[in-house]
Amino acid sequence: MLNDTHVFPSLPAALTSQSLISHAGLNVLTSFVDATGFAALCEDRFSQFVPDQATHRPGRILGSLALMLAGGGEHVSDLDVLRNSPGLFGAVPSNATVSRFVARATEQPEAFAHGFTTLSRRLRSRIWEAAGKRNPAALATQLDPLTVDIDATLVTAHSEKQGSAGTYKGGYGFSPMIASIDYGKDNGTGEILAAMLRPGNKGANSASDHIKVLEDALAQLPDSMHDEQGNLDTARILVRTDSAGASREFLHHLHSLGLQFSTSFALPVPNERFIHWINNKEHWELALDQSGSERHDAWVIDATKVIELKKYPEGTRLYLRAEPLHPGAKASLFDLDGHRVTAFLTNAPRYNVAFLDARHRARARCENRIKTLKNAGLGKLPFTAFAANQLWSDLAVLAVNLVSWMQITLLPAGHAAGVWDMKRWHYRLFSMAGKLISSARKRRLLIPKAAPESQLFTTLIEGSRQLQHRWQNVQLTA
Repeated sequence: MLNDTHVFPSLPAALTSQSLISHAGLNVLTSFVDATGFAALCEDRFSQFVPDQATHRPGRILGSLALMLAGGGEHVSDLDVLRNSPGLFGAVPSNATVSRFVARATEQPEAFAHGFTTLSRRLRSRIWEAAGKRNPAALATQLDPLTVDIDATLVTAHSEKQGSAGTYKGGYGFSPMIASIDYGKDNGTGEILAAMLRPGNKGANSASDHIKVLEDALAQLPDSMHDEQGNLDTARILVRTDSAGASREFLHHLHSLGLQFSTSFALPVPNERFIHWINNKEHWELALDQSGSERHDAWVIDATKVIELKKYPEGTRLYLRAEPLHPGAKASLFDLDGHRVTAFLTNAPRYNVAFLDARHRARARCENRIKTLKNAGLGKLPFTAFAANQLWSDLAVLAVNLVSWMQITLLPAGHAAGVWDMKRWHYRLFSMAGKLISSARKRRLLIPKAAPESQLFTTLIEGSRQLQHRWQNVQLTA
């Protein structure tokens, strides 16, 4: 007889009626949402989308959907995972209730968009104030401004949807443009300000779309980024884009608002004099990596006086960077000495070339935020109507931001979980199992003490409790 060696223990399984919770780790997020006063804020802005006598109010509907997306759900039907644990998640609205809410909201898309913008600004005002020393607004100065990244991405549609179209990569779907905030290295993952859904054939370099998504993003910045008269303090804001945002129309718009900018720039076709000058590294400075250390194989230089900029905003400067070609990369006309030369434009009131270059290259972090946003719902748009999918995109933004806000508000600086992306939260904490018990007429949630993130769970729960206490006792005013 052959005895097989099992890779994993083989155990008999049976069904039970015990109060076991499969996503008990989501309790950290429900506690945080309740601490922010989310329900009352939603009632003020979205009550017109539900009947007066409805059991499920806007806060319950939007909160359940955002929680489901944060927990890894992809469709409205995935609410059944929360619905099966009413002891922890309460009365979760049915799919039909959600469908009716979405139908009413998409009949008035501008009203819903305005409500979502004001909701986000109010939540952000409260949460940034509660973040204390990690408040992004408190850290923002004219020399180290709050960084807003703008970038477009592609979302594939696998069925016919309103507004979907062919993409430049040969696919089919949408091309949303996203504005996000970069907290800086080691200070958190950043957050999303706006996700504007667009047809797949819309260009990434559309100046009008850049202006529109920037307008939506600036409208959501908190009170602490405004002066006493209510005017936005634009001198403390840097807008950072790839070369698609380097159009003169968009840069002049930024200049007119008093915003700083840092944008990649497509170099013009060079002549022989420019090629010779670029290849001579005698006057170049060593570039810096993201930790601030010098790189001995990359250089930067101010080329404003060498390569003429025509019809760009006053004060615009051009910087070049040279580094070795990556393996397999093809050399262009600029890359004759084996180095790839790239450029960016800025009007920032700093002139340290290596610092400006390192700050601009940190724009790559926005790709991680876009990836996280796709994992939180933007990557699979479930509805046929364009307005409904825009609403779904807003919910994905809310789901991502709730986790980001929890990181900067409840976790100390330098905590390992402070830089986790959404997928890691899913695996490490949100999917943690638990059990509901009743004793002394009170319900309690039990979490395995041996769970790897049990300490993180208790830290976040206690942080939410203290945060709610501070708001109730008017220790926080926002």
